[in-house]
This record gives sequence, structure tokens and C-alpha cells, in this order.
Amino acid sequence: MPKQFSTFEADELINYHQRVVNELEKIIGQKKTLFDEIKDASDTIVAREVYKLLKDVPIEEINHDKKGIRIKALRDAGYNTVADVVSDSVHSISSVYGISEDAAYTIKRVAKEYVYTVRKRTKIRISTDNKTIESNRLIKAICEYRNNLPIADYCEKLHDYYYDDIQRASSDLAIGQSNLKWIFSSKAKKQKAVAAYEYLNDLRNGGFASYFNDKSEQFHNLKPVSVESAWQEFEKNPVPFFNTLEEVNPGILGNDDLKYGLPEDLAREIQDECFFPDGLLCELRRYQVWGVKYILHQNKVLLGDEMGLGKTVQAIASMVSLKNTGATHFMVVCPASVLANWCREIRKMSRLSVVKIHGNGRKAALKSWINTGGVAVTTYETTGYCKLPEDFSFSELVVDEAHYIKNPTARRTVNVVEISKHAERLVFMTGTALENKVDEMITLIDMLNPRIASIAGRIAFMSSAPQFRKEIAPVYYRRKREDVLTELPELIESKGWCTMGKVEEEIYEEAVLARKYADARRVSWSVDDLKYSSKAARLVELVKEAEEDGRKVIVFSFFLDTIRKVMELLGDRCTNPITGAVNPKRRQEIIDEFDSSPAGSVLVAQIQSGGTGLNIQSASVVVICEPQFKPSIENQAISRAYRMGQTRNVLVYRLLCENSVDEKVTELLESKQEIFNAFADKSEAAANSIELDERSFNDIIKEEIDRINAKRGTADNVQ
Repeated sequence: MPKQFSTFEADELINYHQRVVNELEKIIGQKKTLFDEIKDASDTIVAREVYKLLKDVPIEEINHDKKGIRIKALRDAGYNTVADVVSDSVHSISSVYGISEDAAYTIKRVAKEYVYTVRKRTKIRISTDNKTIESNRLIKAICEYRNNLPIADYCEKLHDYYYDDIQRASSDLAIGQSNLKWIFSSKAKKQKAVAAYEYLNDLRNGGFASYFNDKSEQFHNLKPVSVESAWQEFEKNPVPFFNTLEEVNPGILGNDDLKYGLPEDLAREIQDECFFPDGLLCELRRYQVWGVKYILHQNKVLLGDEMGLGKTVQAIASMVSLKNTGATHFMVVCPASVLANWCREIRKMSRLSVVKIHGNGRKAALKSWINTGGVAVTTYETTGYCKLPEDFSFSELVVDEAHYIKNPTARRTVNVVEISKHAERLVFMTGTALENKVDEMITLIDMLNPRIASIAGRIAFMSSAPQFRKEIAPVYYRRKREDVLTELPELIESKGWCTMGKVEEEIYEEAVLARKYADARRVSWSVDDLKYSSKAARLVELVKEAEEDGRKVIVFSFFLDTIRKVMELLGDRCTNPITGAVNPKRRQEIIDEFDSSPAGSVLVAQIQSGGTGLNIQSASVVVICEPQFKPSIENQAISRAYRMGQTRNVLVYRLLCENSVDEKVTELLESKQEIFNAFADKSEAAANSIELDERSFNDIIKEEIDRINAKRGTADNVQ
């Protein structure tokens, strides 16, 4: 059989593929190297923390079980704490006069038991305020790992798919590397060599080589990660860092409960549930993915996660997953105060389309949603107008703040129940701890699963017992922050978009047309009767949620009139306000009173006065009533609560009204921030320079005048 290629060509082709395989393995190996670096760096942080804790444990504890160890001998030899024993060898300990080798082994064994116990209770806390050599190493390794991961994963797939065939073909082609071997080889071997040559040549000239070259180029173009840039990435979005850490070193964050409090059989089923996140525009924490799987698997559930754990994004993710399996229609029912927020969050976190069913156009919007699909977002008050065709069904109904329908005879409850008859899945959500209100819990569960509600009703007297929680686990699921966000107190910031009612909108528009700048900035708070204020309604809800969650609240505003109205609105919940007229000594007295006040208490402060120089760690909810012209002022105010000594995640809510100066001020400042991030010196002084000047606000007022006149259908005769 004639040879169809030269010895050189065979040799060159085999060597090419060997180089490709080696390069793929190098890229894959880098992933393993960085994986090990993260594991070692995180273990080092924990080891140092364990050692630090054991330095506070006196050496006498080694003999707590009366093992007859001669503690005085150890002390005389300089062993004062358990940490001293941990860091020394059996040989060194046994060389102490009066300590036998057997006793030394016993001492080391007891010390290791302490290490094990303390290690189990020790969790990593990563903070940009506490950068150490060890945490720098860890953050840098995670950043490099995540940069390398998509390239390495793709190369791993290429390697796994082609490796065996390449090795086999290279072996078959080996006879072509020598003319002598070719002459003395059988016809069958020669045929296999020719086929191998053609296969390997096709790989080199086809898609395989193209994919490999692309990934190899990406790998070699990866820029080194500096510690500073790694921390900046962490500050921008810490979720991927913690997810990676949990993946590489399970339990390192202090949460190795893979069942998240569910019964074992149910947890196993939830674990196996499929979740399809394509089209979700954010990365979920592991506990959030688990919550999504719980929703998808159980069909009709009451998600009761605490404030700040992301019930909204879990609901959105469940809709995204369902859409990826063919679902088309979803609906959200929520309080009017968070209607705008839901619409924004869905658009921000997913590619799902949104239809707002509210106001004068509600009937047309409902018809459009029925015809085209997407996520319909409506309010409890509007549900009475949501009359669905008898044969119409949709995939999932999400009911936010589900405790609003705790009264079975209330009109809004009846309306929601009627809508729910058309839904294949139900997701009720509430941050309120329903364990403290068992009757309300059972009422809601009855709408989801009457059988479980019946069981729960019979054992309601033991609502705090594990048996009760096990019985309701298939329908009611609640996680606490300390159970799932164990790594550090987080700063969780939210934009609370409110939709103005007719009264507040008219007052706002008149202020804009009259160029009353202060009144325009006090949008929603400028009404005489706060029952017409959408921001006031949202503030009351936030304070109630905070009380349910055992939290205290700081409310900041620039305007004294707003502070006065907030004080009147919240009444006895408030301590004395802090304004510019209050001297520093009295300010501290007010804070001391606030520190000793119960959950649900509110400290109202003028942002220029209460936003600097004060420590208010007893509060963990911050509400800002209107956007400030200098973001640095807001950041300073937030840092009154979010600072060293804070043990809870700090929840920040910015109250903003749609179609108002709030929206334009926020957008303009965010635009300035993006430009700053791209080009400016990232110093604190430079950051503080970002602000909105009077000229820019005047331009915003002009735009609003044009918008309002166009809306009212009047000529623009205001210069």
C-alpha cells in the first residue's frame, strides 16, 4: 500500500497534537493550581483565627477531664495557653521535666480536640476594612480563578472529548514516522495509519484547532491580577467570591448545612431538581439557588426568608427557569408601594418582559399580557379588575407581602384567590416571621395546601417544635440571615421606587411648574396629609418589617419639614430627632436613648447633621427619604450604622418616585459615577467630588417642565 504522506508530515502532525494536548493540560492544570491556592489561603485564615482563639484558652483546660497532667510543669516550661501546645511537637513537650512521652501524646490529642471544636465554629469574615496578607492572597486567588475558569472549563471539555481519539490516532500513525516500520507493517496497520493521518489532519485544519487556538490565546492574554484590582472586584460584586469560596472549601463560611433546614428526604429531592438560569442576569448565592429549586419542586409554597436574603430574585429566577422550559405567562401581585420596584427588578435581573397592570390603562394592559405573555405586575387594589377568561391559565403567581391576604373574607384576599385558580404554581412571599403568628401562617398555607394546613392546625400548640417545622416544610420555607449569610455583615442597598398617587402627583407638578426647587425635591413628602404619600406608605411598611425582624431604623432627610412629618407619621416609635439645632452632647444622649430602645424604634435625622461623626450600630436599617446631590453624604450617613461593631447586615432603602426629579437626579449621578469609575483617580477625595450642582438641577427642572406640559397637553410657554 503506497504511503500518502511523508515521514516528516506524520512526525510533524503527531508532535502538533501532542503540543495541543500539553497546552490543554497546562490550562486545566492552572485551574487546579488556583483551586488549591484558594483552599490553602482560606485554610490559613481559619488556622490563624483558630490559633488566635486558642491563645485565650488557659493551659489548665488541657486537664479539664482530670487526666492527671502536671499543669504546673507545663507552665514552668512556658506553656501558658492551649495554643502553645498546638504549635509544639510531642518531642518538645515530652522533654519538659515531669511530662512523660505518654502524657505528651495525651496533651497533643486533647489540644487537637480543641482545634477541631474551635475550627467547626470558626468562619471566614472578609472585609475591605480588614485587609491582611492572608485575605489579600485569598481575594487575589479567587479573582484569578474566576478569570481562568471559563477558559479552563472549555479546554477541559475539548480535552475530555478528543484526548482518547487523538492518542489512539497518534499511536496508529506512529508507523508513518519511520520508512522501515512502514515497509514491514501489515496492510491493515497501514490502512489505520492513513485513516489516523486524515483524522488528525482534519482536526488541525478544522473546528477543533480553531476552538483551541481561541482559548489558548485568551489564556495567554489573561492579565495578572493585582491585589488592589481583586479587592475592587470584590467590592463591586462579592457574591461570586463567596460562591467560589463555598465551592472550593465547603463549610469555610460557617455554613455546611447542605439541607438548609429541610427534612432529609425532601432535601434530597430539592437537590435533584433542575434549575435553568439562562436569561437570569445576576449570579445567585448557593442558598438562593436552593430556594429557587424549592419553589420549582414544590409548586405551591410560602417563602418566608428574612429581609435582605433576596426573596424577589429567587421568585424572578424561578420564572426564568420556567420560561426556559416553555412557560410564557407569569403574574406578580404586590403592595402599590413596591409596584415600580418589582418592574425594575424584573428588567434588571432577567430578560423577561414586564407588563404593569395599574391605573387607567389596566384593562388594556391585562388584555395585552393575556395575548403576548411576560410578567404581569399588579397591586392588591387592582386585582379586582384582573378578570381572567375562564379557560385561561398561566404558569406562576407570585404574591409579595402575602400577609396582606391573611384575612380570608377581605376583598383583596378573595380577588387573589380567584386569580390563583388560573395559576399552575403559587409563590407566596413574606419577610414577617409567621412562626410568631401561627393562625396567619395556617391561613396562608391553607390557600396553598389544605392538607398540610389541616395537620398544622392540629399541632399549632407546638409551633416552635421541630415536629411542627417538619410537617410544614413542604409548603413553608424560611431561612435566617445568620444561617445562610455567615461570612460577614453585608451592606444590602435597594432603590425603593414608589408610584405617585393623583394628589401627590398634582402637588409635585405644581411645584415644578412654579420652579419651587425645594418643594420639587420633597416629592411625595410635600403633601399636607401623608395618607396621600406613597413614600410615607412605604416607610411605614419598612418600619413594621424591621420591628418584626428585631431591627431598628435610621431615617435620613435633607429637609426639616420632611423630618417633622416623619416624626408625626411614626409617633411614639421615634426618639427625639437629630438636626443641626441639636448640640453634640445632646446628640449622643439621643443616640444612647435609641441604643436602649426596643426593636422597631426609629431615629430620624437631618442627613447633614446625623450623617457624620456618630456611631449608631444598634440600627441595621437605613432609609433615605430623597436622593442627595452628593452621594458621599449618603455614604457617610450609611456608615453611621455600617461600621466596625455592626453584627447584622445593614439594609439601605432609598425612597424614590418614578417620573420625578428623583429619577433624573439618580440617573445623572449614576452616569457621573460610571465616568468617574472609568477615568478618574479612585481616591476618596476624588469620589467625594461627584455631585450635582445647581445648574444641572436647573436643567432637570426644565426637562420636567417640558414633560409635564407635554403630558397636560399645554404649550411650553415657560422659559
